[in-house]
This record gives sequence, C-alpha cells and structure tokens, in this order.
Amino acid sequence: MEFEEIKRLKRTVRKAIGGEKGTAVFFEHPTLPEHGDYSTNIALILAKKRKTSPRQLAEEIVENLKKEKEKIWEKVEVAGPGFINFWFTKEYLLERAKFINHRQKLKETLQKKGKGKTVVIDYSSPNIAKPFGIGHLRSTNIGQAIYNLYRTLGWKTVGDNHLGDWGTQFGKLIVAIKKWGKKDLSALTIKDLEELYVRFHQEASRNPSLEEEGREWFKKLEEKDPEAVRIWRACVDISWREFARIYRLLGVKIDFAYGESFYQDKMEEVVKEAEEKEIAKKSKGALIVEIPGLSAPAMLKKSDGATTYLLRDLAAIKFRLKKWQPDLIIYEVGADQSLHFKQLFAVAEMLGWTKKVRLIHVAHGMIRWEKGKFSTRKGETIHLEEVIQEGIKRAKKLIASSQTGKNLSQKEREKVAQAVAIGGIKFNDLKQEPQKDIIFSWEKVLSFEGYSAPYLQYTLARCFSILKKKSFSGEVSLPEKINKEEESLLRTFYRFPEVIAMAAENFSPHFLAQYLFELAQKFNLFYQKHKVLGSNRENFRLFLVLTVKNILQQGLEILGIEVLERM
Repeated sequence: MEFEEIKRLKRTVRKAIGGEKGTAVFFEHPTLPEHGDYSTNIALILAKKRKTSPRQLAEEIVENLKKEKEKIWEKVEVAGPGFINFWFTKEYLLERAKFINHRQKLKETLQKKGKGKTVVIDYSSPNIAKPFGIGHLRSTNIGQAIYNLYRTLGWKTVGDNHLGDWGTQFGKLIVAIKKWGKKDLSALTIKDLEELYVRFHQEASRNPSLEEEGREWFKKLEEKDPEAVRIWRACVDISWREFARIYRLLGVKIDFAYGESFYQDKMEEVVKEAEEKEIAKKSKGALIVEIPGLSAPAMLKKSDGATTYLLRDLAAIKFRLKKWQPDLIIYEVGADQSLHFKQLFAVAEMLGWTKKVRLIHVAHGMIRWEKGKFSTRKGETIHLEEVIQEGIKRAKKLIASSQTGKNLSQKEREKVAQAVAIGGIKFNDLKQEPQKDIIFSWEKVLSFEGYSAPYLQYTLARCFSILKKKSFSGEVSLPEKINKEEESLLRTFYRFPEVIAMAAENFSPHFLAQYLFELAQKFNLFYQKHKVLGSNRENFRLFLVLTVKNILQQGLEILGIEVLERM
C-alpha cells in the first residue's frame, strides 16, 4: 500500500535511473534519523546488473535527481556502499501535516486502499462453559485491532466470533452435570460449570472409563438426543451472558457469532465434496485427508463417526465464501493451533476453494505469569474479569496519589481508573509482536512513564488541555528557523498513514503501537523544552499540538484504547 511520499519518490528515482524496466524500487525508513526520512538500495541492485560500482552509480543517480524540477526533498546523499538517503523539505512536511489534520481527506485517502475488498476476521472464539480467561484476551484484542485497521483502510470488514460450543468436551460436561451437578440447570453459574469440568478431569485421571462415557454423550448430542441438547443449550445460555459482560468491559462488539454448532448440518456437504474429489479416504474406520508435505493427516471424522473440529472449520470456510465472497480470511488464534491451520488451509486448497481468497493464520503467543501457562483442566485459569478488577483497583490508587488526579471528581476518577486499567491491559498485549509470549507485569501495564497505554492516554490528555486553553487559528506557516524538537515532530507526522497500512499488511497492530509511543516521546520532549502558550511562535506550536492530538486520538481508537480528555 503506497502513499503519496513513496509514489513521488519512486517516480523521480525511476527517471533518474533511466526508467529501467523490471527493476523494483523499494524505500524504507532508516533506523537512525540522521540517515534521512527514507532510504533506497536501488544502486546496489542495479550495480549488479550493470556490473559497475554501487557507490559510483548511487552518486550518478543523486546527480540526476538534483536536476528534477519537482523538489520535495531538501537533501539527497549517498551513504555507505551505495545507499541513497532522502530528507524531505520542511515545507513539504508541513503540507503533509496539514493533510493529516484534515480528517475527511485522510479518511478518503486511506479508504481507497481497500475499496471493493472484503475481509472476514475470525477472532475471540471463547469456549462455552468456561469463564472468559485471560488466555482469550489476545485473540479478542489483536483480532479487534486488525478488524479496525482494515476498516480504516476501506475494506468491508466482517468479524465472526467462532464460539467453541461443540465437541467432545460437551459430552464430558454433560457427564459431570448429571453425576455431580447439585443444582437445577437454571441455577448453574459459569463458575459451577468450570468447577464441574475440572472435576471431570480429576475423576477421569482415576477412572479412565469416564472419557468413553463423555464421548458417548457427545455422540448423543450430535444425534440430537433431547436430554443432551437441553443440558448443552443451558450451558450456552449461561456462557453467553458471561461473554457479553466481558465484551462490554473491553469495548468489543463482534458482528456475528456463528458457533461450531451452527455448522452441524453443513458438514456432510463438505464430506461429500471431499469424497467426490477423491481427497478423502477411510483409515482404521476414520475419514482422513492425506496432505503432501505433512506427516499428520487431516481427520474429518473419527472412527466412531463423530465429526472433528477441522471438519467444522472447513464447513465454516465454505459458508463464509458463499455468504461474503471475501478476498481474505484472517484467523486470530493461538500459535498452539498452527498445525491445525496448516491442515485446514491445505485441505481447502485441495478442494479448490482458495483460488480467489487468501487464508491467513495470525498465530499469537501466550500470556504468562512468571510461573508459566494457565490450564482450565487443572483449575488454574486466570479469569479476565478478575484481572480487570485488580487493574481498576491499582489504577485508582495511582490516580489518587497523582497531582492531576486531585482535580478530578469521584465520578471522573472512577471513569479514568477503568479506562486506564483496561487500556493498560489491552495495550500491553498490542504493543508486542503477536507471535511472542507476554509476561504479565502490573508495573509495566499501568506505568505512566514507560511504553504503556496510560503514558499515551496522559500525553493525549495533555494535548487536549493545551488546546482547551487556546485553540489553533487554522492558518499556519513555517517559522524562519525551527528547533530540532519541532523538526523531529514534523518528520514523524507524515508516516501515520503508512504505519496504518504496514500494521494491516503484516497483521500486527504493534507497528501502530510503537509509532504512537515514539510520537508521544517526541512530543513530551518538545513540551518539556519549549513553551507553547505565550511563545513567539504560539500558533505554529499549537498546530504541532493539534497534529499530535489528532494522530494519538485516531491511533488509540484503532487500537481500541479509550481516549481521555482529562486525567
């Protein structure tokens, strides 16, 4: 996804190299700002083809660039063995900042990128009969941010909450309820269901025959046995009330919730197609698909005739293709399901379903305490609501002890504490590359100084506070000389649209999180060193504050972090 800066640079560089066909021109941001706003290695690539010195060729390209009439850079230099570094003019950077501040123009430009395209995002997908654990936070959080990124870029976005409401575990739960459930179904809570599920596994470790009993009850559920369906339906209703409360707390709203059970009557059509296309075969009574390059075959049906998770996921793909005709389907699911998705995508390709759609698994790592992974079976699940409430309690203490917190009413303190706690928990997840594990630390989650949501929220609140005292006039020009902190902000603003596109293309919101943190750091350094209100360049500096405010506000909204005007 290319924006104005890259397009213009590419046009001029292609002219400078003689319009050589078949040569791709790539640009990147140098790690160090002293190496420019953009850099290209085109001279190194061309030098191999032309059998010449990369450095000499780079210098020739730079000389040709200097002859161009369209000057959007103030300096072009050769670095190292033949890299070419570009610095935009401050006038151009100011124009791009004005564009960033024109929210409608920015929106229209961004939305051109995905016009006419549809993406289905499969995320959250908690399991019925279990409390919403912190382990499901990453899928919910990253999935929602990816959804927001693609919607910002103009894609038709479809969020699908593929609830885990089917499978052998329900046979086990039915057994547990019938054997040890002391309450009426209507009186059971999500906590009761969790305890019964844990007890089943404790008892099964001593009495393995319970596992077979669980399989038999799931088979009955698939055959629509009235008793099995009655108990299963009660578990779904109890669980959905729990999930709805958590989603409200997180500020998450998913478009559809087609659980695995929805595909119960759609699986045989997939089985029939797999058999007709001769990719499915019987093996020891089970129905499998052997996949070239994978040692483990994909199982569609077990030897007892019970359907599998993979078959239900295949039915979901077929349904989604028919209902939404997507260009892209993204699965935001843990890395421990990587083999499953390799098998799923391979079978979908063998069935001929992937000619017009791209299937992507965004595999996230685990959230861990220092002691390691959590497990429902052992009764060690960390409930997300408990984590949120603990965060709110800690945030209240921080706000009560802060100077700015003393100016807030009790109601405002409650609102800020919740926003800071939930924002901190969500951002702690989003700032990491999805595939990496996260070690959860309250000190980092709620830090007002480090790489955290509270730091960004506080920086944004500072911008709101300045602009309430004096608003930007609407007209701005460059001062005769700008200082390095002002220039540093100007050289950061123009990257905002590009970062949104990069985060979407890489299915990784952490690119946006990093950019917002970098911008906030530069703004706070600027604010510490220079007076805004009452300075001899007040309006220009108010313009910088306004641009920071608009970028942080839009960026946090995309990440699903609540914006606070006062803290």
